[in-house]
Amino acid sequence: MSQACYLTDLGLVNALGGDGTGVSRALFSGHRGLVSCDWVPGKATYVAPVAAHLAPVPERLAAYGSRNAGLALTAVDQLSDTIGELKTRYQSSRIAVVAGSSTSGIAEGERAVASYSQSGVTPPDYAYRAQEIGNLAELVAAYCELDGLAYTLSTACSSSAHALASAKRLLDTGMADAVIAGGADSLCRLTVNGFAALDSVSDTMCSPFSTNRRGINIGEAAAFFVVSKEPLRHRIQLLGAGASSDAHHISAPDPEGAGAEAAISMALAEAGLRREDIGYVNLHGTGTPLNDAMESAVISRLFPHQPQVSSSKGQIGHTLGAAGATEAGLMWLALTGGSGKLPPHCYDGHYDPALPQLNLVNTGDCLAASGQPVFLSNSFAFGGNNAALIIGLADDA
Repeated sequence: MSQACYLTDLGLVNALGGDGTGVSRALFSGHRGLVSCDWVPGKATYVAPVAAHLAPVPERLAAYGSRNAGLALTAVDQLSDTIGELKTRYQSSRIAVVAGSSTSGIAEGERAVASYSQSGVTPPDYAYRAQEIGNLAELVAAYCELDGLAYTLSTACSSSAHALASAKRLLDTGMADAVIAGGADSLCRLTVNGFAALDSVSDTMCSPFSTNRRGINIGEAAAFFVVSKEPLRHRIQLLGAGASSDAHHISAPDPEGAGAEAAISMALAEAGLRREDIGYVNLHGTGTPLNDAMESAVISRLFPHQPQVSSSKGQIGHTLGAAGATEAGLMWLALTGGSGKLPPHCYDGHYDPALPQLNLVNTGDCLAASGQPVFLSNSFAFGGNNAALIIGLADDA
């Protein structure tokens, strides 16, 4: 049976800032963290790098050392007080870690290969473990000195959304008393060029749902939540989670959006909510022609009451495996901020008239007086790996 599941604390870092305060300030002012990049031969593009100072990886965990690890630990450090409280309440074996990632320490692997090709040796500080996809949950558990369940999910761009859903299931089934859940992904040339090879990378700033949209800008980020049965810090609940795998195509979405709709419907059913209860939707909104056409059709079909919507990728880029937790984190900031402001939809202002009309959030907009403080976030990934998360204020908040 599903029980109360609180997203009681959040640590995050992305192109908008190094913590919740910095990210919130830039987010609601409409700042765009995209900068030009020359990583793709013969083509300009934009990326969304983190400028904040990153937490160092301790010597005892040097084998995990990578930029991805630094991003993750920067977010986790922001949870230290709450994690300490968890450890006084529960045995460390009852505190789980679930993480999502799609890049891990690939950038460090790139440098190791370059070094080997030039000199025949890899850098002395390089360890293969740093680029293993499954290393993120291990790192966080070791860093926090937890010995409960720890596992990493890698389902491309829905990875950390699935991590949050998995955290909820661990609480529901009694397999854990609390969970540190989220994800991290770092920028690297391999990923940027891989997406460029698929003709998915835009040479302009990402403009989701624009008639001029040309693809994604890749970003980097980390976001981790303390997921618990009790509201230790904040009374934000993960009300429902849905998942589907439609396997329509290795990279393109099902144009009818059947898998996306299934994931959203599952989240609504688990939350015990009606479609009209959703007040705001954080769209996957990648800025690719196929995703935006599919998602706008699904949202228009499922939510005729036209909730306010936005994509955050025009501000922070597409943070890949970290996107689900990061964008849930932006909704969390909106719910805890007290101002009622919603994440804005930042793009070039030229909405594609061929798409169903959506109720886009402008910079400075607040939740409508008739809107419910119940928010939906969509994450759609390669291979049809779809996830939907619904969060909202607890009834007694």
